[in-house]
Amino acid sequence: MKNASHGSHPSHPSHNSHSPDRLLPPRGDYQTLLSFQKAEVVYDVTFRFAHKFLSKGDRTVDQMIQSARSGKKNILEGSKAALTSKETEIKLTNVARASLEELLDDYKDYLRARDLKIWDKDSKEAKFVRRLGLKTPLTYKDFREFVETRPPEVVANIALCLIHQANYLIDQQLRRLEKDFAEHGGLRERMTRVRLQHRNITPEP
Repeated sequence: MKNASHGSHPSHPSHNSHSPDRLLPPRGDYQTLLSFQKAEVVYDVTFRFAHKFLSKGDRTVDQMIQSARSGKKNILEGSKAALTSKETEIKLTNVARASLEELLDDYKDYLRARDLKIWDKDSKEAKFVRRLGLKTPLTYKDFREFVETRPPEVVANIALCLIHQANYLIDQQLRRLEKDFAEHGGLRERMTRVRLQHRNITPEP
């Protein structure tokens, strides 16, 4: 499944737009980020998948859960860091993207090693999961029935669809962040602009 196949998902800015001369832009609410919502569902699905379908003592259990957790937490931390450091927000969002890509590969390994099918992106099953994944807000409740009643092959493929959607959203988010940084800079640049503006409007004694 290619990320481009999820292009119909509405985008959501990571933070409110701000004037370039404002020193501290408003803090984003990470819980409203579609990328965070999707990553949180991925974590909830992965936690249950790993404990239900992988053997106790299998290092992959911790590896998959940690990758899923990293994806979710780094989006959160990046959003919170945005108040003072756009560079840190971009860095942490990239870490989230890399963690989810690693998790994607773990699910593919699980299916391939057991000769289980990986759904084609145009299969009716994949399309159903993608449509369900477009719901906002999105929570684990929307997938609970499938995760808790379907065999591991189905649950792993559901996770793959959700990770592809999360990665697509994070890619959009990163493009916006990088564009905003290129146009307005980080805190240091905003401080410089504010000082210059203050000098320009301050009357000489």
